Amino acid sequence: MPPFSQSGPISNGFTHNNKKINHPSTNIITIDVGGQLFQTTKQTLTLAGSETLFSKLFDSYEHNSINNIPFIDRDPELFSILLSLLRTGNLPSKAKAFDIQDIIFEAIFYGISDLLFQSQSNPSQFEPFDLEKSVILPLNGRDSPSAIATTPNGSVHVSHGSTITSFDWSLQRKSTTLTSFIAIDSLLALSPNVVAAGATDFSGLQILDLDLGVVKQTLNWENATKSSSTVQAIGISPESLFTSFESGRRNSNSIMVYDLNSFKVVSEIAHNEIFGADLDSAIPSTKLNWVPSLNLLMASGSHSGPSGVSGNIKFWDVRSGNAVWEIKETVDCFSDIAVSDTLSAVFKIGINSGEVSYIDLRNFGSDGSWVCLGDTRKVKVNNGKKEGFGCKIETHGNQVFCGKQGKLELWSEVLMGSSNNVKDRIFRKNMLGRVKDLGGNRITNMGFGGNKMFVTRKDQQCVEVWQSSVRRF
Repeated sequence: MPPFSQSGPISNGFTHNNKKINHPSTNIITIDVGGQLFQTTKQTLTLAGSETLFSKLFDSYEHNSINNIPFIDRDPELFSILLSLLRTGNLPSKAKAFDIQDIIFEAIFYGISDLLFQSQSNPSQFEPFDLEKSVILPLNGRDSPSAIATTPNGSVHVSHGSTITSFDWSLQRKSTTLTSFIAIDSLLALSPNVVAAGATDFSGLQILDLDLGVVKQTLNWENATKSSSTVQAIGISPESLFTSFESGRRNSNSIMVYDLNSFKVVSEIAHNEIFGADLDSAIPSTKLNWVPSLNLLMASGSHSGPSGVSGNIKFWDVRSGNAVWEIKETVDCFSDIAVSDTLSAVFKIGINSGEVSYIDLRNFGSDGSWVCLGDTRKVKVNNGKKEGFGCKIETHGNQVFCGKQGKLELWSEVLMGSSNNVKDRIFRKNMLGRVKDLGGNRITNMGFGGNKMFVTRKDQQCVEVWQSSVRRF
């Protein structure tokens, strides 16, 4: 039986009961869905937008064409959920009892799938203090995730072995793409269906269309020795794609700047040819972050040598090709590093201490002194332990997230009046998750998209999805 079955002619996709409750002069509208009566207002119906079944109902009332109760032959429980979505902009808690695909199909039928999408992937609904592990996305094969790439709408691409698996905003598996890589080390989403992928043991940066399963373009760096060019890191700005390359012979490295739309070469910066024991030039950039407020590219890399781990952080003016600020890392070099434009700071996890430290970007160009947020004694005393080895740090909004072995830490700034003194900044640490979420294998990747956080762990063939217990479906 079709959704709008009736004995009389169809008008705008719904039928009329004989009982005359609705009247054009009233603001209250009564609808019969699957034998259950619902009442709402004309204002609520207009929130669905034009060209929807709800707008047809509203238009019919406005033109005095309906005096009877319209009948829609659909599931009343699912209609109740979508009516709540119209009223509040969010799904009610009872929606958790239904499969998300059932709700999506109903939203498409009523013409409000865009509203459902916005409610489930709105970044403003990301609530860091209320995050908990909500969903596990399983991956096929034996390889654990090596990199993840998230999109603003909450979809995620996951590389594991030579494969990239994509999940859409509703966390349904969308596609699986087999690549020519043995393993993918760098992955960046350029659009919902296009990614840039590279590896430290495979030449070239590939631009992949995951919907079509094809390589759109391969970008290479022509180094002096004419050897292969492996990818060490990928970054992005509103206009440019950045790629850190290292020659196959590991005697030169560079950062290439491409136009984000055409992928044509714009410029080359940070070119290094390695001579003798010049360790500084031997360090390729392994992380690239665009800093919008400074209009600069932050490039960082580290190197393990006989005297320990050393590294550097450079801020590049892409237009001039000059490094405008450099921070040399010799004491408690970073295991991982991140920059927050919102917090105006660079954050790191020390590889020896395992502690989180920051440099305030409002002191840009200073001597680069780190301020430790944890135990300063661990930073100053090198006991030979590498407590920060393998730890991860990322920023999202005005929060700092740290993956320390199997635990997740959240660092938040405590506002102290109107003081502008950078030394007055105070950060507090919280542990993320419920008791049952704590611990596990070492965290290897963290990513953020929509109202979700994605986490992968060593030797686990899955992706964890963390969401607010209030907002999550």
